[in-house]
Amino acid sequence: MAIIITDECINCGACEPECPNTAIYEGGVTWSWGGGTELKSVELEDGSSIDGEDEQEPVSDEFYYIVPDKCTECIGFHEEPQCAAVCPVDCCVDDPDYRETEDELLAKKQWLHDE
Repeated sequence: MAIIITDECINCGACEPECPNTAIYEGGVTWSWGGGTELKSVELEDGSSIDGEDEQEPVSDEFYYIVPDKCTECIGFHEEPQCAAVCPVDCCVDDPDYRETEDELLAKKQWLHDE
């Protein structure tokens, strides 16, 4: 599963630099697949392909957010999700909408980092 940042976020920014996949962004800031990864292009579900550096719409305009398709819960990097470990208000929690096994998360890590 991925991690989600709840609306209890105080926008302190402690989580952002801790993410090994660069999956965390400040509210209102665009994101890209290539940022912090080795992805040069990404094939979308409809079969089309986009450049890894193409800017994507923010997930949230109000507070820090995590791109679920880039989140691996730090599997292969750390013992626990680092965003949750450093969050002073405990607003980095499991996202019930994105359930993945440890093997799936590890495969995602390998895909993101071209391993």
